[in-house]
Amino acid sequence: MTQESEYVRGDAIQYVRGDATAPRGEGPRIIAHVCNDRGGWGKGFVLALTRRWPEPERAYRAWHRERASRDFALGALQLVRVEHAVWVANMIGQHGTGRGGKGVPVRYEAIGEALDRLAPEALRLGASIHMPRIGCGLAGGRWDRVEPLIRARLTERGVPVTVYDIG
Repeated sequence: MTQESEYVRGDAIQYVRGDATAPRGEGPRIIAHVCNDRGGWGKGFVLALTRRWPEPERAYRAWHRERASRDFALGALQLVRVEHAVWVANMIGQHGTGRGGKGVPVRYEAIGEALDRLAPEALRLGASIHMPRIGCGLAGGRWDRVEPLIRARLTERGVPVTVYDIG
């Protein structure tokens, strides 16, 4: 087994070691990740996205700048095409960026709402979803709370999901 090969296969979520910015497989693919509701982009997984494609950051920053007249809020979704058959899903599932006295920034309900918005888009495109363990890095979330959201909102609706862990 190589470091990049599959190491666990869940019921409907495929877990692999590798880079979520290089989604495996054929056909349309969407890379999903969690963004904050403050317009900050500069730590964590977004750095890997920006190194590969500048479009998701530019689109997110414009979305935030125009938030008064757009749907930029917790639970919102923005799909950004970065290649012929690859999109990035900017999902607003984090309130703020710090872990001060108010707890962690992750908002599970918002992640669920964004996944609800993502599912019909993935089905329309015939796309699979690829992601790191969303909401569990800088956002401070717990995978045992996020994984059931992914199952209920995506895989139970027939959307294939691959979760990537760094080697």
